[in-house]
Amino acid sequence: MKIAGFGFRQNASADDLRAALTLTGCAQPDALASVAHKATAPQLQQLATEMNLPVIALSEDEIASTPTLTCSPRIKARFGTGSLAEAAALVAARKGQPHSSARLTGPRVKTDNGLATAAIAERTTL
Repeated sequence: MKIAGFGFRQNASADDLRAALTLTGCAQPDALASVAHKATAPQLQQLATEMNLPVIALSEDEIASTPTLTCSPRIKARFGTGSLAEAAALVAARKGQPHSSARLTGPRVKTDNGLATAAIAERTTL
């Protein structure tokens, strides 16, 4: 199972999220994920509807302290993890699966305009 985690600014569009996903190289993840207030944002909901995918909403507590490959000082200060996209992907990939782990397929990617980031995590069974 592959999960696409997202971080994005309020003024990002669904096209920005789609562009970030394209940059990951994963054409069809199994689900999209972000923190709760972003998971319900219109642009992520639009992308999910267009791709016919579920959105996994995570609490800030769930992603806090999740080790990530990259680190944004702004995100670290706000969410307690280095990358919202990477942490969301990792936590969502393990969610509800007590005997599984997850790994990132690579570091987060950022759109050219800087409005959206995305990362892919794969669930692995122990």
